[in-house]
Amino acid sequence: MKKNVLLSIRGCQNYQGQEPDVIEMVTEGTLELQPDGWEISYEESELTGLKGVHTSFAAQNGVITLTRSGALNSQMVFQEGVSHDSLYQTEFGALMITVTARALQDTLSEQGGTVDLSYSIEIEQTAAGTIDYHLDVKIK
Repeated sequence: MKKNVLLSIRGCQNYQGQEPDVIEMVTEGTLELQPDGWEISYEESELTGLKGVHTSFAAQNGVITLTRSGALNSQMVFQEGVSHDSLYQTEFGALMITVTARALQDTLSEQGGTVDLSYSIEIEQTAAGTIDYHLDVKIK
């Protein structure tokens, strides 16, 4: 069953040699609870620099998959302690990235909850930094 939700999203990107870049936004989306997991979907905005991109986080059996489609296409798989490769396609070209989840945690239920995701990222086999997401999900 799909429910309309209000999402408070905080992302912190820590790239080597740069100041941390923090993005916070509030947007509407959907939460769909499934027998073995959940899916959160929303549309990106100008604030994130990804206007025209549909984003979804889906969890199943301890694995979270982040999928983006539209002006940017990517699918990143997060499994704690395991590295996963993916192709990150933009209008300017494609990059091979590797993500390794350092921590995954969620408290999602029919009443909403939170999702925390922390991972390291390599771009074209070069360590780039770490990214942390915190999603607060409130049922509308």
